[in-house]
Amino acid sequence: MVKKNTVSMEKELKAFGRLLEIMDELREKCPWDKEQTLESLRKLTIEETYELGDSILQGDLQGVREELGDLMLHIVFYAKIGSEKGAFDMGDVLESINEKLVYRHPHVFGDVGVENAREVEENWEALKLKEKGGNKRVLEGVPASLPALVKANRIQEKASGVGFDWEYREQVWGKVQEEVTELQEEIDNVDEDKIEAEFGDLFFALVNAARLYGVDPEAALERTNLKFIKRFNYLESETLQKGKGLKDMPLAEMDKIWGEAKKRE
Repeated sequence: MVKKNTVSMEKELKAFGRLLEIMDELREKCPWDKEQTLESLRKLTIEETYELGDSILQGDLQGVREELGDLMLHIVFYAKIGSEKGAFDMGDVLESINEKLVYRHPHVFGDVGVENAREVEENWEALKLKEKGGNKRVLEGVPASLPALVKANRIQEKASGVGFDWEYREQVWGKVQEEVTELQEEIDNVDEDKIEAEFGDLFFALVNAARLYGVDPEAALERTNLKFIKRFNYLESETLQKGKGLKDMPLAEMDKIWGEAKKRE
């Protein structure tokens, strides 16, 4: 096992211990912290998670550091509330994840051999299914509240982990084309309910394609979102400088300015 630098480990343990002590003080003396519950913290935790995601996508390491601190605070906060309820404390949380990591990495802590990351993922999913008496379902661990795009990706990853996947990734494009054709048929039929269903099938197939080619669909879409925002803001600024509003500008002129925005990148 790789050992950390002793000085670094002591620094980390000291800082973590101080955070636990600060949480005890806040829970006892701060009116706002006293009132918080697991439920009231939930939405704030989701917000902090998205802020961490933003920092990661922006390559802002200082931001990542700060957002990790915010998330760590939430974890400690949940553990504090759990200890007050007599359900669990921070030690229980850490022991639980320690045991899980050792159990699900037999190629590191046991005598199981693996050749690549793919085999690690397959072993991970197989071991998860053996937990809880072997009654755990493959897709059981996908949170119902995940955003649809992220959920689609996780569903496909888990199904792939037990071998339900394309033999060759190039095969997925046939499925994508099939879904495009079916969508076009329903558009021609003007069936709104089926159009929505076929759009969903097409999105699911495209998410699958992204996964097979090693692309995070959420990150890819957000990258395009940011690119569109940047170009649109340029279009709007240029329009205002001309003393016009976007609604008053012909589409052809908008397209010209949009092309300028693309060239500036």
